[in-house]
Amino acid sequence: MTYSAFDHPYLSGLLGDEAVAAEFSAAAEIRAMLAFEAALARAEAQHGVIPAAAADRITEACRAFSPDVAALRRGLAVDGVAVPELVRQLRRAAGEAAAEHVHYGATSQDVIDTSLMLRLKAIGELFSGRLGEIAAMLEEAARQWGERPLMGRTRMQAAIPITVADRMRTWIEPLLDHQDRLDAMDIDLFAVQFGGAAGTLDKLKDKADAVRATLAEELALIDCPQWHSQRSAIADFAHLLSLITGSLGKFGQDIALMAQAGDEIVLAGGGSSSAMAHKQNPVAAEVLVTLARFNATQISGIHQALVHEQERSGSAWTLEWLLLPQIVGATAAALRLSNELAGNIRRLGAA
Repeated sequence: MTYSAFDHPYLSGLLGDEAVAAEFSAAAEIRAMLAFEAALARAEAQHGVIPAAAADRITEACRAFSPDVAALRRGLAVDGVAVPELVRQLRRAAGEAAAEHVHYGATSQDVIDTSLMLRLKAIGELFSGRLGEIAAMLEEAARQWGERPLMGRTRMQAAIPITVADRMRTWIEPLLDHQDRLDAMDIDLFAVQFGGAAGTLDKLKDKADAVRATLAEELALIDCPQWHSQRSAIADFAHLLSLITGSLGKFGQDIALMAQAGDEIVLAGGGSSSAMAHKQNPVAAEVLVTLARFNATQISGIHQALVHEQERSGSAWTLEWLLLPQIVGATAAALRLSNELAGNIRRLGAA
Protein backbone atom coordinates (compact mmCIF):
# COMPACT_ATOMS: atom_id res chain seq x y z
CA MET A 1 0.00 0.00 0.00
CA THR A 2 1.25 3.48 -0.85
CA TYR A 3 0.08 6.98 -0.05
CA SER A 4 -0.32 7.96 -3.69
CA ALA A 5 -2.76 6.54 -6.22
CA PHE A 6 -0.21 7.28 -8.94
CA ASP A 7 2.15 4.51 -7.76
CA HIS A 8 -0.37 2.32 -5.91
CA PRO A 9 0.00 -1.43 -6.62
CA TYR A 10 -3.23 -1.56 -8.65
CA LEU A 11 -4.70 1.96 -8.81
CA SER A 12 -1.62 2.85 -10.83
CA GLY A 13 -3.04 0.60 -13.56
CA LEU A 14 -5.48 3.45 -14.21
CA LEU A 15 -3.57 6.47 -12.89
CA GLY A 16 0.10 5.58 -13.15
CA ASP A 17 2.68 6.45 -15.78
CA GLU A 18 5.99 4.62 -15.83
CA ALA A 19 7.97 7.27 -17.73
CA VAL A 20 7.07 10.06 -15.33
CA ALA A 21 7.36 7.85 -12.26
CA ALA A 22 10.93 7.12 -13.33
CA GLU A 23 11.76 10.86 -13.41
CA PHE A 24 10.55 11.22 -9.82
CA SER A 25 12.33 8.13 -8.55
CA ALA A 26 15.12 8.44 -6.00
CA ALA A 27 17.56 7.11 -8.58
CA ALA A 28 16.68 9.84 -11.09
CA GLU A 29 16.87 12.57 -8.48
CA ILE A 30 20.26 11.39 -7.23
CA ARG A 31 21.55 11.06 -10.80
CA ALA A 32 20.52 14.65 -11.54
CA MET A 33 22.03 15.92 -8.27
CA LEU A 34 25.33 14.24 -9.13
CA ALA A 35 25.16 15.79 -12.61
CA PHE A 36 24.96 19.19 -10.88
CA GLU A 37 27.95 18.46 -8.63
CA ALA A 38 30.10 17.24 -11.52
CA ALA A 39 29.12 20.17 -13.76
CA LEU A 40 29.77 22.64 -10.93
CA ALA A 41 33.27 21.27 -10.42
CA ARG A 42 34.05 21.52 -14.13
CA ALA A 43 32.66 25.06 -14.35
CA GLU A 44 34.67 26.20 -11.33
CA ALA A 45 37.82 24.60 -12.69
CA GLN A 46 37.32 26.35 -16.04
CA HIS A 47 37.32 29.71 -14.26
CA GLY A 48 40.19 28.92 -11.89
CA VAL A 49 38.11 28.57 -8.74
CA ILE A 50 39.21 24.99 -8.02
CA PRO A 51 42.10 22.93 -9.49
CA ALA A 52 41.42 21.11 -12.76
CA ALA A 53 42.68 17.87 -11.23
CA ALA A 54 40.09 18.15 -8.45
CA ALA A 55 37.31 18.72 -11.00
CA ASP A 56 38.41 15.63 -12.93
CA ARG A 57 38.40 13.56 -9.75
CA ILE A 58 34.98 14.87 -8.69
CA THR A 59 33.52 14.16 -12.15
CA GLU A 60 34.94 10.63 -12.05
CA ALA A 61 33.56 10.08 -8.54
CA CYS A 62 30.09 11.29 -9.57
CA ARG A 63 29.99 8.89 -12.50
CA ALA A 64 30.89 5.88 -10.37
CA PHE A 65 29.12 6.95 -7.19
CA SER A 66 26.47 4.75 -5.56
CA PRO A 67 25.14 6.48 -2.44
CA ASP A 68 24.01 4.88 0.78
CA VAL A 69 20.30 5.68 0.44
CA ALA A 70 19.50 4.58 4.00
CA ALA A 71 22.03 7.14 5.24
CA LEU A 72 20.45 9.78 2.99
CA ARG A 73 17.10 9.05 4.61
CA ARG A 74 18.56 9.39 8.10
CA GLY A 75 20.34 12.60 7.13
CA LEU A 76 17.19 14.08 5.62
CA ALA A 77 15.29 13.38 8.83
CA VAL A 78 17.80 15.59 10.67
CA ASP A 79 18.77 18.18 8.04
CA GLY A 80 15.46 18.53 6.17
CA VAL A 81 17.29 17.82 2.90
CA ALA A 82 19.39 14.90 1.64
CA VAL A 83 22.21 17.00 0.21
CA PRO A 84 24.43 17.41 3.31
CA GLU A 85 24.68 13.64 3.68
CA LEU A 86 25.07 13.19 -0.09
CA VAL A 87 27.95 15.66 -0.10
CA ARG A 88 29.60 13.91 2.88
CA GLN A 89 29.48 10.63 1.00
CA LEU A 90 30.66 12.21 -2.26
CA ARG A 91 33.63 13.85 -0.52
CA ARG A 92 34.72 10.47 0.78
CA ALA A 93 34.36 9.01 -2.71
CA ALA A 94 36.32 11.85 -4.31
CA GLY A 95 39.25 11.35 -1.96
CA GLU A 96 41.14 13.64 0.37
CA ALA A 97 42.81 15.77 -2.30
CA ALA A 98 39.51 16.72 -3.98
CA ALA A 99 37.14 16.57 -0.99
CA GLU A 100 37.33 20.25 -0.05
CA HIS A 101 36.43 21.25 -3.61
CA VAL A 102 33.21 19.19 -3.76
CA HIS A 103 30.07 21.39 -3.70
CA TYR A 104 32.24 24.50 -3.40
CA GLY A 105 30.19 27.68 -3.06
CA ALA A 106 26.86 25.86 -3.47
CA THR A 107 24.00 25.17 -1.09
CA SER A 108 21.55 22.30 -0.80
CA GLN A 109 18.79 24.17 -2.58
CA ASP A 110 21.02 24.74 -5.59
CA VAL A 111 21.46 21.00 -5.97
CA ILE A 112 17.83 20.04 -5.41
CA ASP A 113 16.26 22.78 -7.55
CA THR A 114 18.65 22.16 -10.44
CA SER A 115 17.99 18.44 -10.20
CA LEU A 116 14.27 19.20 -10.42
CA MET A 117 14.73 21.47 -13.43
CA LEU A 118 16.71 18.83 -15.30
CA ARG A 119 13.91 16.34 -14.77
CA LEU A 120 11.07 18.78 -15.47
CA LYS A 121 12.74 19.70 -18.75
CA ALA A 122 12.69 16.05 -19.80
CA ILE A 123 9.07 15.75 -18.68
CA GLY A 124 8.11 18.88 -20.62
CA GLU A 125 9.58 17.38 -23.79
CA LEU A 126 7.71 14.12 -23.15
CA PHE A 127 4.42 15.94 -22.59
CA SER A 128 4.85 18.07 -25.70
CA GLY A 129 5.26 14.94 -27.78
CA ARG A 130 2.17 13.36 -26.24
CA LEU A 131 0.09 16.48 -26.87
CA GLY A 132 1.16 16.39 -30.51
CA GLU A 133 0.17 12.74 -30.83
CA ILE A 134 -3.29 13.33 -29.35
CA ALA A 135 -3.89 16.39 -31.51
CA ALA A 136 -2.84 14.47 -34.63
CA MET A 137 -5.25 11.62 -33.83
CA LEU A 138 -8.11 14.04 -33.26
CA GLU A 139 -7.29 15.94 -36.45
CA GLU A 140 -7.47 12.67 -38.38
CA ALA A 141 -10.84 11.94 -36.78
CA ALA A 142 -12.04 15.41 -37.76
CA ARG A 143 -11.01 14.77 -41.37
CA GLN A 144 -12.90 11.50 -41.34
CA TRP A 145 -16.11 12.55 -39.62
CA GLY A 146 -15.93 16.33 -39.35
CA GLU A 147 -18.72 17.10 -41.82
CA ARG A 148 -21.27 14.88 -40.08
CA PRO A 149 -24.13 16.59 -38.23
CA LEU A 150 -24.23 16.92 -34.47
CA MET A 151 -26.65 18.66 -32.16
CA GLY A 152 -25.01 21.64 -30.51
CA ARG A 153 -25.81 21.90 -26.82
CA THR A 154 -25.60 24.94 -24.57
CA ARG A 155 -26.13 24.67 -20.84
CA MET A 156 -26.81 20.95 -21.31
CA GLN A 157 -29.79 21.61 -23.59
CA ALA A 158 -30.21 21.09 -27.33
CA ALA A 159 -29.41 24.36 -29.13
CA ILE A 160 -28.78 24.35 -32.91
CA PRO A 161 -27.28 21.89 -35.38
CA ILE A 162 -23.48 21.98 -35.71
CA THR A 163 -20.91 19.65 -37.26
CA VAL A 164 -18.53 17.21 -35.60
CA ALA A 165 -15.68 19.50 -36.67
CA ASP A 166 -17.20 22.40 -34.75
CA ARG A 167 -17.03 20.47 -31.50
CA MET A 168 -13.68 18.92 -32.22
CA ARG A 169 -12.15 22.35 -32.76
CA THR A 170 -12.70 23.01 -29.05
CA TRP A 171 -10.74 19.84 -28.27
CA ILE A 172 -7.83 20.30 -30.67
CA GLU A 173 -6.99 24.01 -30.59
CA PRO A 174 -6.22 24.20 -26.84
CA LEU A 175 -3.90 21.20 -27.10
CA LEU A 176 -1.88 22.84 -29.87
CA ASP A 177 -1.65 26.03 -27.82
CA HIS A 178 -0.48 24.08 -24.75
CA GLN A 179 2.12 22.30 -26.88
CA ASP A 180 3.45 25.64 -28.14
CA ARG A 181 3.69 26.94 -24.57
CA LEU A 182 5.52 23.82 -23.39
CA ASP A 183 7.99 24.13 -26.25
CA ALA A 184 8.58 27.80 -25.39
CA MET A 185 9.35 26.83 -21.78
CA ASP A 186 12.29 24.83 -23.07
CA ILE A 187 14.04 28.11 -23.89
CA ASP A 188 12.77 30.44 -21.18
CA LEU A 189 11.80 28.52 -18.01
CA PHE A 190 14.09 25.59 -17.16
CA ALA A 191 16.89 27.44 -15.41
CA VAL A 192 19.91 26.45 -13.35
CA GLN A 193 19.73 27.27 -9.66
CA PHE A 194 23.00 28.55 -8.21
CA GLY A 195 23.04 31.08 -5.42
CA GLY A 196 25.05 29.69 -2.54
CA ALA A 197 24.20 30.14 1.11
CA ALA A 198 22.06 33.28 0.85
CA GLY A 199 21.78 33.78 -2.89
CA THR A 200 24.87 35.99 -3.22
CA LEU A 201 27.47 33.41 -4.34
CA ASP A 202 29.79 35.12 -1.87
CA LYS A 203 32.52 32.47 -2.07
CA LEU A 204 32.99 32.98 -5.81
CA LYS A 205 33.34 36.76 -5.63
CA ASP A 206 33.84 38.32 -9.08
CA LYS A 207 33.77 34.94 -10.83
CA ALA A 208 30.24 34.10 -9.70
CA ASP A 209 28.36 35.10 -12.86
CA ALA A 210 30.87 33.40 -15.17
CA VAL A 211 30.78 30.14 -13.20
CA ARG A 212 26.98 30.15 -13.15
CA ALA A 213 26.83 30.73 -16.91
CA THR A 214 29.22 27.86 -17.56
CA LEU A 215 27.31 25.62 -15.14
CA ALA A 216 24.08 26.33 -17.02
CA GLU A 217 25.78 25.56 -20.33
CA GLU A 218 27.17 22.29 -18.98
CA LEU A 219 23.66 21.21 -17.96
CA ALA A 220 21.84 22.63 -21.01
CA LEU A 221 19.72 24.84 -18.75
CA ILE A 222 18.99 28.56 -18.88
CA ASP A 223 21.39 30.86 -17.06
CA CYS A 224 19.70 33.31 -14.75
CA PRO A 225 20.31 34.74 -11.26
CA GLN A 226 19.31 32.57 -8.32
CA TRP A 227 15.60 32.08 -7.67
CA HIS A 228 15.70 30.44 -4.22
CA SER A 229 12.68 32.39 -2.97
CA GLN A 230 11.22 33.34 -6.37
CA ARG A 231 9.15 30.35 -7.42
CA SER A 232 7.12 31.76 -10.29
CA ALA A 233 8.78 29.38 -12.79
CA ILE A 234 7.56 26.39 -10.78
CA ALA A 235 4.09 27.93 -10.53
CA ASP A 236 4.06 28.68 -14.27
CA PHE A 237 4.91 25.08 -15.10
CA ALA A 238 2.30 23.70 -12.70
CA HIS A 239 -0.26 26.19 -14.02
CA LEU A 240 0.29 25.02 -17.59
CA LEU A 241 -0.10 21.41 -16.50
CA SER A 242 -3.42 22.31 -14.89
CA LEU A 243 -4.49 23.96 -18.14
CA ILE A 244 -3.54 20.80 -20.03
CA THR A 245 -5.54 18.55 -17.74
CA GLY A 246 -8.42 21.05 -17.83
CA SER A 247 -8.53 20.87 -21.62
CA LEU A 248 -8.30 17.09 -21.56
CA GLY A 249 -11.01 17.03 -18.90
CA LYS A 250 -13.30 18.96 -21.27
CA PHE A 251 -12.53 16.38 -23.98
CA GLY A 252 -13.35 13.56 -21.56
CA GLN A 253 -16.54 15.22 -20.34
CA ASP A 254 -17.79 15.73 -23.89
CA ILE A 255 -17.00 12.12 -24.83
CA ALA A 256 -18.84 10.80 -21.76
CA LEU A 257 -21.91 12.91 -22.55
CA MET A 258 -21.87 11.88 -26.20
CA ALA A 259 -21.67 8.24 -25.11
CA GLN A 260 -24.64 8.85 -22.82
CA ALA A 261 -26.68 10.20 -25.73
CA GLY A 262 -26.04 6.89 -27.49
CA ASP A 263 -26.14 7.92 -31.15
CA GLU A 264 -23.34 10.53 -31.33
CA ILE A 265 -20.25 8.36 -30.83
CA VAL A 266 -19.07 4.78 -31.09
CA LEU A 267 -16.15 3.80 -28.86
CA ALA A 268 -14.06 0.66 -28.69
CA GLY A 269 -12.71 -0.46 -25.35
CA GLY A 270 -14.40 0.83 -22.23
CA GLY A 271 -14.87 -0.74 -18.86
CA SER A 272 -17.15 -3.57 -17.81
CA SER A 273 -19.56 -3.60 -14.89
CA SER A 274 -19.59 -6.29 -12.18
CA ALA A 275 -23.38 -6.00 -11.98
CA MET A 276 -24.48 -5.21 -15.56
CA ALA A 277 -22.80 -7.28 -18.24
CA HIS A 278 -24.29 -5.21 -21.06
CA LYS A 279 -22.54 -1.99 -19.98
CA GLN A 280 -19.39 -0.51 -21.51
CA ASN A 281 -18.39 2.34 -19.21
CA PRO A 282 -16.40 5.31 -20.61
CA VAL A 283 -13.77 4.94 -17.87
CA ALA A 284 -10.98 6.91 -19.54
CA ALA A 285 -13.33 9.82 -20.27
CA GLU A 286 -14.54 9.90 -16.69
CA VAL A 287 -11.04 9.82 -15.23
CA LEU A 288 -9.99 12.74 -17.43
CA VAL A 289 -12.61 14.82 -15.63
CA THR A 290 -11.30 13.60 -12.27
CA LEU A 291 -7.70 14.46 -13.11
CA ALA A 292 -8.66 17.94 -14.34
CA ARG A 293 -10.41 18.64 -11.04
CA PHE A 294 -7.54 17.13 -9.05
CA ASN A 295 -4.97 19.44 -10.65
CA ALA A 296 -7.26 22.45 -10.32
CA THR A 297 -7.33 21.72 -6.58
CA GLN A 298 -3.57 21.21 -6.24
CA ILE A 299 -2.66 24.41 -8.07
CA SER A 300 -3.92 26.49 -5.16
CA GLY A 301 -1.29 24.81 -2.98
CA ILE A 302 1.44 25.65 -5.47
CA HIS A 303 0.37 29.28 -5.23
CA GLN A 304 0.59 29.00 -1.43
CA ALA A 305 4.15 27.72 -1.90
CA LEU A 306 5.08 30.98 -3.63
CA VAL A 307 5.28 32.63 -0.22
CA HIS A 308 8.92 32.13 0.77
CA GLU A 309 10.11 34.05 3.79
CA GLN A 310 13.24 36.15 3.35
CA GLU A 311 16.14 34.55 1.42
CA ARG A 312 15.09 30.89 1.58
CA SER A 313 12.20 28.89 3.01
CA GLY A 314 11.96 25.38 4.33
CA SER A 315 8.20 25.18 4.81
CA ALA A 316 7.13 26.57 1.43
CA TRP A 317 9.75 24.49 -0.34
CA THR A 318 8.55 21.29 1.34
CA LEU A 319 4.97 22.07 0.33
CA GLU A 320 6.18 22.25 -3.26
CA TRP A 321 7.75 18.79 -2.91
CA LEU A 322 4.42 17.36 -1.80
CA LEU A 323 2.33 18.91 -4.57
CA LEU A 324 4.35 19.17 -7.76
CA PRO A 325 4.97 15.43 -8.34
CA GLN A 326 1.25 14.78 -7.92
CA ILE A 327 0.37 17.47 -10.50
CA VAL A 328 2.90 16.05 -12.95
CA GLY A 329 1.63 12.51 -12.31
CA ALA A 330 -1.97 13.54 -12.91
CA THR A 331 -0.98 15.24 -16.17
CA ALA A 332 0.92 12.18 -17.33
CA ALA A 333 -2.09 9.96 -16.64
CA ALA A 334 -4.42 12.39 -18.43
CA LEU A 335 -2.23 12.46 -21.52
CA ARG A 336 -1.94 8.67 -21.59
CA LEU A 337 -5.68 8.16 -21.15
CA SER A 338 -6.50 10.80 -23.76
CA ASN A 339 -4.28 9.05 -26.26
CA GLU A 340 -6.08 5.78 -25.57
CA LEU A 341 -9.48 7.43 -25.75
CA ALA A 342 -8.76 9.22 -29.03
CA GLY A 343 -7.55 5.93 -30.50
CA ASN A 344 -10.74 4.17 -29.43
CA ILE A 345 -13.10 6.47 -31.33
CA ARG A 346 -14.77 4.46 -34.08
CA ARG A 347 -17.35 7.00 -35.18
CA LEU A 348 -18.44 10.55 -34.39
CA GLY A 349 -21.71 12.17 -35.38
CA ALA A 350 -24.85 10.65 -36.83
CA ALA A 351 -24.36 7.58 -39.00
